[in-house]
Amino acid sequence: MWFDEAVIYQIYPLGLCGAPAENDGVQAHRILRLAEWAAHIRQLGADTVLLNPVFDSDRHGYDTRDYFTVDPRLGTNEDLAQVCRVFRDAGLRVIFDGVFNHVGRGFWAFRDVREKKWDSPYKDWFRVSFDGNTEYNDGFWYEGWEGHNELVKLNLQNPAVVEHQFQAIRAWVEQFGIDGLRLDVAYCLPTDYLRQLRAFTQGLKPDFVLLGETLHGDYNRWMGPERCHSVTNYECYKGLWSSFNSMNLFEICHSLARQFGPEQWTLYKGAHLLGFLDNHDVTRIASQLTNPAHLPLAYALLFGMPGVPAIYYGSEWGMEGVKGGGTDAPLRPEVETPRWMELTDYIAKLAAAHRQSPALCYGSYRNVVLTNRQCIFERATEGQRVLVAVNADSQPYTAHFDAGCGRAVDLITGQSHDFGGGGELPPYSAFYWQMER
Repeated sequence: MWFDEAVIYQIYPLGLCGAPAENDGVQAHRILRLAEWAAHIRQLGADTVLLNPVFDSDRHGYDTRDYFTVDPRLGTNEDLAQVCRVFRDAGLRVIFDGVFNHVGRGFWAFRDVREKKWDSPYKDWFRVSFDGNTEYNDGFWYEGWEGHNELVKLNLQNPAVVEHQFQAIRAWVEQFGIDGLRLDVAYCLPTDYLRQLRAFTQGLKPDFVLLGETLHGDYNRWMGPERCHSVTNYECYKGLWSSFNSMNLFEICHSLARQFGPEQWTLYKGAHLLGFLDNHDVTRIASQLTNPAHLPLAYALLFGMPGVPAIYYGSEWGMEGVKGGGTDAPLRPEVETPRWMELTDYIAKLAAAHRQSPALCYGSYRNVVLTNRQCIFERATEGQRVLVAVNADSQPYTAHFDAGCGRAVDLITGQSHDFGGGGELPPYSAFYWQMER
């Protein structure tokens, strides 16, 4: 499937385009700015754009008002269609954020319930009790997402709700030509709902991708032949930065072996989880790492490990941003134009190596050398063998191991390497050695 070889570029449009934090209802054609990013995204080596919420919402996009209408702060449906055409013309696929577990208090059907109470024909679209109340004093109680009553939980057992959402997805495919969905809080979505969604979207497009947002637990609960194609790999997200901060590469490599290793009990062998160093919900990787020299190495691990790598806008040139302080602005800032720095160029080389290597896209995983500060692991298919090597130390390191051959080519630089004296790792270095047979 195309997704298995993809490199994702994630954009939070309300942030990048500088939309007001509150929906003021004033229409502005801000989303057209994204068309100017197509060339940058292609040059970076990504082939798929993931757009976080773009439809009418109360504030941040995850509090939907209308699934069929682009948020006026971003522009019109025609504006979004134009941007998606530009992306497609540049060879980029497009994935939308599907927020189907909950809506905002401004959602049209919930407004009807607030107005008409038990006389509303939409009261069963939500989990409502007219014997209670909330802090909003609507005169009835309703279930909010994880206690956040500004996010009204939908009743996904109601066929009318499901049909409404599915018709919205159909419209997104017809109007914007999307290739998949990121399912917000997929861990909250009922299994039966995921099965219905998978069957419906495959009927629209056989290669339509469902990517579920999951945090912890067994990802097989939400991923499989009748559910999501892939889910977010939050387990390895944490290890990708804390392994460097604690100088303990055992953490990330043991996690990868647990998920993808050669043992029979391996959890996700053959799966293509979404790997990432940061996103719109977490501190940016440049702010998370204590040693700036580790930043390119973290990206080298991301593109070398099993899974589909994702880059969050701005982080490719080292943008900083810390989660907290009562605002999401540091994580979702306005950016006028993309930048190209030394880190950006390095990530582009990693992306090219990843996309061109069957072993890095599909290969098995096996730890070869592992210390606190160095790791070498193998990615292998029947026709290709690649060793991913990282030295996180400020000192050079010589790794002694059976390379299985005398020479290799580094997929990042194109330079050859002789293994006669072992694997030589300069300080703060990373290699993708394709082993010659």
